Amino acid sequence: MSDTKYYAHETAVIDSNCNIGKDTKIWHFSHIMSNCSIGESCNIGQNVVVSPEVKLGKNVKVQNNVSIYTGVICEDDVFLGPSMVFTNVINPRSAVNRRGQYAVTIVKKGASIGANATIICGNNIGEYALIGAGAVVTKTIKPYALIVGNPAKQIGWVSEFGHRLNFDDNQKAICPESNQEYILNLEENIVKRIK
Repeated sequence: MSDTKYYAHETAVIDSNCNIGKDTKIWHFSHIMSNCSIGESCNIGQNVVVSPEVKLGKNVKVQNNVSIYTGVICEDDVFLGPSMVFTNVINPRSAVNRRGQYAVTIVKKGASIGANATIICGNNIGEYALIGAGAVVTKTIKPYALIVGNPAKQIGWVSEFGHRLNFDDNQKAICPESNQEYILNLEENIVKRIK
C-alpha cells in the first residue's frame, strides 16, 4: 500500500469502493467496509469496524474496539472513545431481516463520546457536546451539552475545548483554556459561542 495517501497496518482489511482521505491512519485488525467515506487526518484505532455507507469527516478520532454501523455520520473533529457503541436498528431480532431500515445518527462537529457510552440510533449528538463514559443516550443531545449517566441526563454545558462552563448572572461564561465566550439562552435552553 505504499502508493496510497493514507496508512493502513498490514492486518487491517479495507474493502473495495472506500474513500479514505489523505494522512488517515488505520490500525491493527480494523475492517473498513465497502462504500464508506473517511475524511483526511482521521485515526482509526485497533479492532474498529466501519460499516458500509458510514461517513466520517476530517480529523475523526476512533479509539479501539468501536463499531460504526451503517446509518452513522460523524462530522469533522469527532472523538469516539474506547469501546463506545452505536446501534442502528431500534428493535433488532435475529429472525427478522431489517437491512435497509437503519436509523440515521449524526454526530455533529467537535462532539466527543466517552469510553463505553452507548448511543441508541436516531438520536443526534449536537456540536461540541460531551458524552461521559458509560452514558446511555436515548434522546437527541443539544450542542455544548454535558451528558452523563444511564439513562443519560444533561448536567451542564461545555466549551469547544471540553471545559465545564460556569455562567454568571448575565448568562455568560468564559472557557478557562481558550478564553472563548459563551452565552446561555434560558428561554430556549441553548448555548452559543459569542467570541
